[in-house]
Formats: sequence, structure tokens, C-alpha cells
Amino acid sequence: MLRRILAVPAGLIAGIICITIIEKIGHQLYPPPAGAASGDMVAMKDYVAHAPFMALFFVIIGYALAAFVSGFTASKVANNGKHTSAIVCGVIFLFITIYMMFSLPTPVWFWILGIFVWGLVLVGSKLALKK
Repeated sequence: MLRRILAVPAGLIAGIICITIIEKIGHQLYPPPAGAASGDMVAMKDYVAHAPFMALFFVIIGYALAAFVSGFTASKVANNGKHTSAIVCGVIFLFITIYMMFSLPTPVWFWILGIFVWGLVLVGSKLALKK
């Protein structure tokens, strides 16, 4: 029972680490303005509205990797042969992603990919449960 309870936080932490690493790589290649880094939402909105495709695509890559890794991690930790923990991680990340997309002026392709990639939690989960 304890493993199933800890599976979701473990999956979320693994996913957050993936997103952070990939976004840091993206920010090295496509640096945001100084104001955006300090939490200025106006500067961040302006950056996202005018960011090159690859700057935003790094975020999608981070989401995809996070989905896969969080699904894998949650299923391995839960060790109950079910995808439930992975799905919970995916739904939590999906809600956070939708909130961020409403908060920032993201293009339509970002919405489509940003929602679709969270289905990769099931791919990670299936790989984790493969015997």
C-alpha cells in the first residue's frame, strides 16, 4: 500500500526533474529576457509570443520526456502491475500544462502537442510493467 502512495510523488518528482533539465538546455540556446527569469509575467508573455519555434519546442520535448519518465517511475514504484499511478501523474501534469497554456500566449500547435504528449505516461508505464 505504501508503494502505491509513494508512486505518484516519485513519478511527479522524476517528471519535474526532466522538464527542468530540458528547459534549462532550451534556455541556454534561446535565452529568455532577464525580466522573464525573475518572474515578470509580462516579460514572459512577450517572450513566449515572440519566441522562435525551437524555443517552445524544447518545452514540448521536456513534457514528452517527463511523461515517459514519470509513467515509468510511478509504475515501477507502485509495483502493482497497473497503470493507475502513471495515469494520475499524467493527469496532474496535463492540468498544470493546460493552466500554463492559458496563462501564456502559446500557439495552436503547442496546445495540440502539449496535450498529446502526456499520453506518453502510458508508454513509460507499459515499459515498466513489461516482464
